[in-house]
Amino acid sequence: MYSNVLVNCSNCHTPLQVPPGAGSIRCALCQAVTHIADPRAVPPQPFSSPHAPPPPSPYGQAPPGPLPNPHGRKKAVIVGISYKFSRHELKGCINDAKCMRYLLINKFSFPESSIIMLTEEEDPHGPKFPSKHNIRMAMFWLAQGCQPGDSLVFHYSGHGSQQRNYSGEEADGFDETLCPLDFETQGMIVDDEINAALVRPLPPGVRLHALIDACHSGTVMDLPFLCRMNSRGQYVWEDHRPRSGVWKGSNGGEVICFSGCDDHQTSADTSALSKITSTGAMTFCFIQAIERSGPGATYGTILTSMRTAIKNAGSGGSGGGDVVTSLISMLLTGGSLSAGGLRQEPQLTACEPFDMYRKPFSL
Repeated sequence: MYSNVLVNCSNCHTPLQVPPGAGSIRCALCQAVTHIADPRAVPPQPFSSPHAPPPPSPYGQAPPGPLPNPHGRKKAVIVGISYKFSRHELKGCINDAKCMRYLLINKFSFPESSIIMLTEEEDPHGPKFPSKHNIRMAMFWLAQGCQPGDSLVFHYSGHGSQQRNYSGEEADGFDETLCPLDFETQGMIVDDEINAALVRPLPPGVRLHALIDACHSGTVMDLPFLCRMNSRGQYVWEDHRPRSGVWKGSNGGEVICFSGCDDHQTSADTSALSKITSTGAMTFCFIQAIERSGPGATYGTILTSMRTAIKNAGSGGSGGGDVVTSLISMLLTGGSLSAGGLRQEPQLTACEPFDMYRKPFSL
């Protein structure tokens, strides 16, 4: 078995996973082709023990210190982009990132050293500044070397967009995208690339939760199935598998994505929910649902709670911000936007359909 063999890209030296029997492999970052003379001659990687050195990370300097135990690890990448001093500026995205980090550490016992934060508060020349290259590398780091039992989280708060798809693989004719800080010069990150980096490599026994608080984010992970829910909480699963037959699911791992809105909708950066500062509506409502839920929470109750909170805030009712106590301290008093006009509907997509009201939620 050679499915876990890694070779370094001949150009940019990014570790690449070699398919069984492959004679060459193309790097997704620089497009260079690395030739492998005889894949059968490449020795398999030795079994890694808790005392073995960590595998090389394509993310370079992050995270600092040793990685957690390779079996049952918890790893997360959190991206918050405010686009400060530009016409695209958002007020709540770095708040979102800090709150999510706080939640993962204090509620779900993620080790601090296993969480990579990419925000504009980081060194502009370092690997944690939210440029397109750094977000790509962080995604590769998150999915690299996964073992059964690992729990992964990818959280993004920032701008999302769409661009025309000409392959016929998108039901609405558009690819969904994320907008890194340098998207105007370097381009956006397209859903196909996100799927290839975070979804398809995941082996059986690995679970990834993606939380995408951005406009047009409904199917931004390109997952095969979307849960369509009505106002009464009734739901059906829609089949979004491409007509070409290309598999957009994982390699056996479980992937579930909470998105801020449907593909045709926009997400809000608002003070209507926290009452004291701006946050992303989806991130705040997700954290609030987790804070309020008991040990029996399911994916269905979490999604229903999120939608109810956004609907109440959008109609001028109580957003419930006064009861979220443990996270308010993580919010920095700052700018705010209009309290009304929330017209987004959080979505849930997955690799495989499941009974949302029976499946327990866990990170």
